[in-house]
Amino acid sequence: MLPGMPGIRTWVIDLAPGAEWPGLDVHETYGEAYFVVRGELIEGDLVHGPGTYVAFGPGTSHRPRTETGVRAFGFNYDVPA
Repeated sequence: MLPGMPGIRTWVIDLAPGAEWPGLDVHETYGEAYFVVRGELIEGDLVHGPGTYVAFGPGTSHRPRTETGVRAFGFNYDVPA
């Protein structure tokens, strides 16, 4: 986690090659967005490489994975206190 503001959680994540998020990442009441810094992050059938910006609104879910390893910078917004 990085320092944030009320309602916003910021983060940087590094995933090793072959890693998969341990379960479905559900965003019932808040959104999430991230920017791929290096490597590739796979969401379903889409491969997001360096420079890609990905956003998920409230009421969405996803389960990211990577074959190459990845570093991503992201944030969750309207996060309950």
